Amino acid sequence: MAALLHRNFIAGNFDEGPAGSRIPVLNPARDTVISEIPDSPAEAVDRAVEAARQAQKAWAKLPPIQRAAHLRKIAAGIRADAGRIARAIVEEQGKILSLAEVEVAFTADYLDYTAEWARRIEGEIIASDRPGENIFLFRQPIGVVGGILPWNFPFFLIARKAAPALITGNTIVIKPSEETPNNAAMFAEIVRAAGVPAGVINFVFGRGATTGKALAGHPGVGLISFTGSVETGRAVMAAAAQNITKVNLELGGKAPAIVVADADVRLAVDAIRASRIINSGQVCNCAERVYVERRVADEFVSELAEAMGRTTYGDPLAGQVVETGPLINRAGLDKVKSLVDGAVAAGAEVVTGGKVADRGAGSYFEPTVLVNCRQDMDVMRQEVFGPVLPVNVVDSLDEAIERANDSIYGLTSSVYTSNLQTALRVCNELRFGETYINRENFEAMQGFHAGARQSGIGGADGKHGLYEFTQTHVVYIQG
Repeated sequence: MAALLHRNFIAGNFDEGPAGSRIPVLNPARDTVISEIPDSPAEAVDRAVEAARQAQKAWAKLPPIQRAAHLRKIAAGIRADAGRIARAIVEEQGKILSLAEVEVAFTADYLDYTAEWARRIEGEIIASDRPGENIFLFRQPIGVVGGILPWNFPFFLIARKAAPALITGNTIVIKPSEETPNNAAMFAEIVRAAGVPAGVINFVFGRGATTGKALAGHPGVGLISFTGSVETGRAVMAAAAQNITKVNLELGGKAPAIVVADADVRLAVDAIRASRIINSGQVCNCAERVYVERRVADEFVSELAEAMGRTTYGDPLAGQVVETGPLINRAGLDKVKSLVDGAVAAGAEVVTGGKVADRGAGSYFEPTVLVNCRQDMDVMRQEVFGPVLPVNVVDSLDEAIERANDSIYGLTSSVYTSNLQTALRVCNELRFGETYINRENFEAMQGFHAGARQSGIGGADGKHGLYEFTQTHVVYIQG
């Protein structure tokens, strides 16, 4: 039986136009082909951008409260089909079912949350130096937004880009990851069933080097919002630079977790483990390296190794309850193995795990704890994106903060302490977009998810994320 071929969704229809070669989509737990997508050429991107451009003027003229009603209809459609969507995410990405269900529910909630901003988008009245003059600052839509998505939270990222774009009067063209397009096709079905005007939301499938490059470099796009690796982020910026297109980038992370000597060790172990095994360690904002004060290092490492060692993993759809699934593909598995092997060769010690898990099919790496990890090791400096925790022992909080900040990344961080002054000091001295204190790394939709250094430009969520999708227009009225 031939694999299902997904078609682009352009101007309210599943497009029959020329779509280029086909890309197989694999179930990473079983290495089986489950669907195919087109590697859409520039011509398909042109059609999608033109459809979005044609729809944008009328969409922007709708009162925001009417645009919000469409977001709520999409959210209702998602909830009505939540089980099927969650299972599709598990099948194409390897996420465990309970986490996929959370992702689907959070996506619907995010759409409803963003819809609430319809009556809260505000401009400013600015005092003038001239008699009788009024100065107004309006927030207006940018036009057509291009959204390029990752594979690790593929369904939620559609909403994270589309919802703020739409509520502020923009239209959008979305390129899902070629690893996880099935859920995007389901989102498109919901958009059509919800009666969203044709061209307001469009999906084009394909690889980053073809479809993504065409979208990022398209002169009809006013903003490119991308989530993914630093390397690809550079390519997106380079393509966008040809048209001086605004970019919004969430890139990699190497989140440090600092365990102070006065920390509740059990709390720290549980939270850091949760932040490392979620989605098989494939989350850019979760704990990637640990700095623990020497006075509690032995206790912490012992409990962390035990907790990581009892983590269950396997095929999420095989009928067994597991805590993690496979890595997204063999390339991801090879990267994790290379970083762990390199650390061991350089003097690190495996306390638990440390190798590829033999599961027949699928890309599994054992949940791993490494000690004797020096600051200069690649496993401490490069994003692992797998269930691996390298531990570095420090003699003071000063040392921990210095090493935590010693990174090209600056997305998230965490600290575990029972002392309020210590917590506040770390907040002031860590150079990261987010810091979590005595809890796992997971952001709120009303916050502002943004990074420093090579972790990105701009941010998402909350008021500040919403305004990323607007441009200002200052008007001077002389009375």
